[in-house]
Amino acid sequence: MKEPKFYRMVRPFISFLFKIVYRPTFEGLENIPKEGNVVLAGNHTHNFDCLLLIASTPRTIHFMAKDSLMKGMKKVIFKGMGIIPVDRSKKDHASLESAIHLLREEKVVGIFPEGTINKTEDITMPFKYGAVKMAKETNAMMVPFVITGSYRILSASIHVRFLEPYQLTQELEIENEKLRKKVSNVLQKYKEEL
Repeated sequence: MKEPKFYRMVRPFISFLFKIVYRPTFEGLENIPKEGNVVLAGNHTHNFDCLLLIASTPRTIHFMAKDSLMKGMKKVIFKGMGIIPVDRSKKDHASLESAIHLLREEKVVGIFPEGTINKTEDITMPFKYGAVKMAKETNAMMVPFVITGSYRILSASIHVRFLEPYQLTQELEIENEKLRKKVSNVLQKYKEEL
């Protein structure tokens, strides 16, 4: 399967504009494998998180996103960006299978395991199992990411850190908690340093 043309066309523009406007800091970019199947999974802080990740790597990221983005006029744009629509009102097996299919074709899938933007006081919300399930089933590399700071124009206050890639070898419940802890430990350290 070829990567979506629209994504490849707009990615340099998104990256340039995003870096000019928000001046994000990227750490651990070397942890994103240059080839092979990869699951990028981390915390969700803002609607711009997808743009931040797009700006971080030349690899095309197929994001799992709410299916409402595939309705009306938005559908043309988001379909062209190669998103995987998810019906959040149920366990959406079809979206998981779509992601697994892409991973078997050596693609990159981006997912926010919390399922939505975290507006709670908790470091993270509970992680859903989709990220670890697709990674284990396809033997994909898991690359956790941690987004800290805020999106303030020209302030260089948003930061994303990519942690070391690893493969899943244990039961899903253990792997899901391991992933959540990797992300929450970095977030906790960040909050303690504020």
